Amino acid sequence: MKDLKKPQNALPALTKYIRVTGDRDGKFVEFDFAINDPTLYVELVLPQQAFQEFCQVNQVTEMTAEQQACNDANEEKWRYGSETTLVGQQRNTFDHEDQH
Repeated sequence: MKDLKKPQNALPALTKYIRVTGDRDGKFVEFDFAINDPTLYVELVLPQQAFQEFCQVNQVTEMTAEQQACNDANEEKWRYGSETTLVGQQRNTFDHEDQH
């Protein structure tokens, strides 16, 4: 007899992650969204109300501090081609100073 509680082709529940990265004049929320793997995310922008609904519908989990730090380190590595070091941090500071 088949188990009626769970369909045979049911997909496993995947964790959906968010990380709020900014706010645009209190009207829009900028955030990262990932499914199952917090290191693979897309950057999205939604109006405040739509963001709240998005989070509720998707039953999101906020990325932990460790997950956020990992993503930040990977982004630095992607931009500068090496692991984050004091030299890399100084280079970033100099890049911003050169623009003035």
